Amino acid sequence: MLKAVILIGGPQKGTRFRPLSFEVPKPLFPVAGVPMIQHHIEACAQVAGMQEILLIGFYQPDEPLTRFLEAAQQEFNLPIRYLQEFAPLGTGGGLYHFRDQILAGGPEAFFVLNADVCSDFPLSTMLEVHRHQPHPFLLLGTTANRTQSLNYGCIVENPQTHEVLHYVEKPSTFVSDIINCGIYLFSPEALKPLRDVFQRNQQDGQLEDSSGLWPGAGTIRLEQDVFSALAGQGQIYVHLTDGIWSQIKSAGSALYASRLYLSQYQLTHPERLAKHTPGGPRIRGNVYIHPTAKVAPSAVLGPNVSIGEGVTMGEGVRLRESIVLHGATLQEHTCVLHSIVGWGSTVGRWARVEGTPNDPNPNDPRAHMDSESLFKDGKLLPAITILGCRVRIPAEVLILNSIVLPHKELSRSFTNQIIL
Repeated sequence: MLKAVILIGGPQKGTRFRPLSFEVPKPLFPVAGVPMIQHHIEACAQVAGMQEILLIGFYQPDEPLTRFLEAAQQEFNLPIRYLQEFAPLGTGGGLYHFRDQILAGGPEAFFVLNADVCSDFPLSTMLEVHRHQPHPFLLLGTTANRTQSLNYGCIVENPQTHEVLHYVEKPSTFVSDIINCGIYLFSPEALKPLRDVFQRNQQDGQLEDSSGLWPGAGTIRLEQDVFSALAGQGQIYVHLTDGIWSQIKSAGSALYASRLYLSQYQLTHPERLAKHTPGGPRIRGNVYIHPTAKVAPSAVLGPNVSIGEGVTMGEGVRLRESIVLHGATLQEHTCVLHSIVGWGSTVGRWARVEGTPNDPNPNDPRAHMDSESLFKDGKLLPAITILGCRVRIPAEVLILNSIVLPHKELSRSFTNQIIL
């Protein structure tokens, strides 16, 4: 018997995802046509022996989250429950706080997945590795180039046994080109080191003065408090994957993740990819169109386009490398490139909405998305264009490399601006 835990964070996280995270919790943002964490749940549901999936986070269990969980339970015929933390507890604190729920029924092991990663989730392979050689912690790793490895947790492994000898979270100098994917398989005994950290935090807290600066015994950082401390003690092992993997930290990385998932659909969900039909729009490459969307036959879509529920597209629309969300309207002859069009937004006739892609270097097979910052030297860096929800773009204007916050009605063109 197996279980899976998906760590979905909370509203104080995902700030780099704004303005898109204003409307829905970041884990429910649609990537390649389905909520981000549905990809995780689909992967977990395909593992033989999976009995329950638990979501742990600090979000209020509001209507969108409850509705998603009910729909997912019916679709996958699995108990899927949300466990809300009483305070943000870090990547390991929630696991320890809800340890009784996780271990109920006596699972032989449980998967732990971060919600903000995009992957082909080789969970069955990880399970085979674990069963062949059981250890408390099995990490999924991939390779990165030397400079980008500094943005991730770096793993030094024994090449023969794959034991993790050294682990450093976001080092200041080069440590290793193997990075942590944020996907783990833990044995039940993996919770013992978490207990040790909790008890140590409690003792430290009692020694602290009452200035209120102490974060609380329940806060456990899996990477720094557990992996770094236990590396080299024969408890943590790594399984390397050469499959797709990317973090989803910002809106730009959501667009890149959408491209990876759409290409994956050719193998996993070909029914989700739009086909070119007589009298239908012209499809180029991988495109997802929600069944309720109305798209004019002269529109040209793709590659890497995802069109949400109830979207309306007029004649002659050109759409490439973009996500159009629920209820948006693109009027005749609009051109949208490298952009995300928010819920219920309207783009006027002959308008052009364009961003600048920040994709990994295509000539470096080990390159990943840069965790980009919005500004450099006080200037807004060129990036994808984001329209928040219910934004109105007038006819015949250009919106280039800009972020438009929700409920704005624009009257002219903008380039390289954040419109508040």
